Amino acid sequence: MLTNSTALKAEPVFTMSQTIQSSTLITVVLAPLVGSLLAGIWGTQLGGGGLSRRWAHSLTILGVLVSFVLSALTLQDVVVDGARFNESIYTWMQIGELKMEIGFMVDGLTAMMMCVVTFVSLMVHIYTIGYMEEDEGYNRFFAYISLFTFAMLMLVMSNNMLQLFFGWEAVGLVSYLLIGFWFNKPSAVFANMKAFLVNRVGDFGFILGIGLIAAYAGTLNYTEAFAKADQLAALTLPGTDWMLVTVICICLFIGAMGKSAQFPLHVWLPDSMEGPTPISALIHAATMVTAGIFMVARMSPLFELSDTALNLMLSVGAITALFMGFLGIVQNDIKRVVAYSTLSQLGYMTVALGASAYSVAVFHLMTHAFFKALLFLAAGSVIMGVHHNQDIRYMGGLRKYMPITWLTSLLGSLALIGTPLFSGFYSKDSIIEAVAASQLAAAPLAYFAVLAGVFVTAFYSFRMYFLVFHGKPRFDQDPHAHHGDGHTHTPHESPWVVTLPLLLLAIPSVLIGYFTIEPMLFGDFFKDAIHVNSALHPAMRALQDMFHSPMGMAEHALSTLPFMLALAGVLLAFYMYMVHPTVPAFILRHVKPLHSLLVNKYFLDDFNEKILARGTRLLATSLWKGGDQSVIDGFMVNGSWRVVGKVSMLVRRLQTGFLYHYALLMILGMFGLITWFVWLKP
Repeated sequence: MLTNSTALKAEPVFTMSQTIQSSTLITVVLAPLVGSLLAGIWGTQLGGGGLSRRWAHSLTILGVLVSFVLSALTLQDVVVDGARFNESIYTWMQIGELKMEIGFMVDGLTAMMMCVVTFVSLMVHIYTIGYMEEDEGYNRFFAYISLFTFAMLMLVMSNNMLQLFFGWEAVGLVSYLLIGFWFNKPSAVFANMKAFLVNRVGDFGFILGIGLIAAYAGTLNYTEAFAKADQLAALTLPGTDWMLVTVICICLFIGAMGKSAQFPLHVWLPDSMEGPTPISALIHAATMVTAGIFMVARMSPLFELSDTALNLMLSVGAITALFMGFLGIVQNDIKRVVAYSTLSQLGYMTVALGASAYSVAVFHLMTHAFFKALLFLAAGSVIMGVHHNQDIRYMGGLRKYMPITWLTSLLGSLALIGTPLFSGFYSKDSIIEAVAASQLAAAPLAYFAVLAGVFVTAFYSFRMYFLVFHGKPRFDQDPHAHHGDGHTHTPHESPWVVTLPLLLLAIPSVLIGYFTIEPMLFGDFFKDAIHVNSALHPAMRALQDMFHSPMGMAEHALSTLPFMLALAGVLLAFYMYMVHPTVPAFILRHVKPLHSLLVNKYFLDDFNEKILARGTRLLATSLWKGGDQSVIDGFMVNGSWRVVGKVSMLVRRLQTGFLYHYALLMILGMFGLITWFVWLKP
């Protein structure tokens, strides 16, 4: 059996166990789909709207609850009994030797993802009852988020690349529907189109990678493709001297860059905050944006064969982790602060992948899912409590008005910045140590980025925390606070359907890292799922040598540079926004060009919209006018009928209807032929 730190073998071994039944896995996938169809058809005008709101949310929550319970039981079978499942359920079609199937692969990686997706989805479903209570699209929203859960489960449970691609595109489609849920809002329509188009760029690379695997490995099945990894490593791309496996891995990573919002394909994620807050937690914390991280970890047998691809991931992840964190400092929209935090943390995960610490990346994926979902839902609770204001400059003092939201936000923020003993500490600190142990060329750049990112993350996280929950209330300064009645409404705590998910998410945000780091990083939890060539990429082996216990790791961290940087970020945020709130304005007056660069998001949106988009439109217009109108319509279509018409006008003059004309032509024709043959006779 392969473990995280063993060398790569040709073919993974799977221990089949009857404790996991195919019927169980089918139920896990279909339960959310059934709930979605019931709410989406009979709960909307499509089916007559006969399903009430209570029934719509009850059926979808029941479907996700069933899926979560069965996922938890599956995880128990995997952990306790060592159960595995890798079978095809249905063959869709076969072209030669290439089979296109629907099937499931369940190992430690899959079982963990199943539980994370279904638990966070369940919390979001419950939360939505309170958050979307007054929305006219209530039933439609529940149908969408339940459908999204189905698509994500299809993605993480697949045992082949065809089903992976189906789930990949399905989550993209549903995210388009969710981001543009308020379709009467122009900014939401622009945001969902932007997300859709940017993801298409990444997906183009992704399908090229899958196509190359199918062409040269002759299979779409994970196990069969990984068994031929060494053969792929010996090939070059025809017509070049590029290693085929490197081209495959880079194409696959381009897909991950789009879905997991890595620079420069990150631009869609902040704008997707135009959708309702629950989808921010569901899509941008635990599921859709982590699909790329999951995919690369699943494809680790291929990525281990290409140092070029690993260096690329280190570089891209480093840029994303640090420079997206800088943008979080200047954001005033509470949801956008958390969104840029998500971008930065996805960069951390990508850096871990590049260091061949795949299990650490997935470990951070899990811990991040809980505390980031918590922070997004807490942000939504704040928005509800202050009557839909999202600007943190007009908040303050909410701690006494919203005690549950305050406490859970504090716990989520402490987990995010990597406070010892909190879940985020164990995964984030492990990433930093793994990068430090990496021997790849891009490792020094990545190490600097993740270290600097610790300070930046702590600063912007507690800048938001202090401005929202502490200091003097600033509700009366909000120009949008007066709702037409001449009064400023007092903030209030959210209903129990909103605060209950916050409390339930706070528990794993604090505890899950402590209890799972040892089996997930240094045990057999990911055996047969993640493969590392420890001889060439020793990061995991170095981590294992340094690790003694979760408590020992936390105690040691108190004297390390990452802890000092995080503490410095918190103290600086406290000083600037609580002790001397005039300092930020003073700094702003002296760094206006830098502030403008950050506020305009490095002008990447301007570049995309004014250069790429306009250039594309100009090219399309040129092709339309020059190619379509002039060549196709003007020359080929219209030109051909004009030629035929003119030839016909000439030919019809010969059709006089007089017999002697035709006889004369026959005689002239015979004379011409005789003359021709005589002339040619030697």
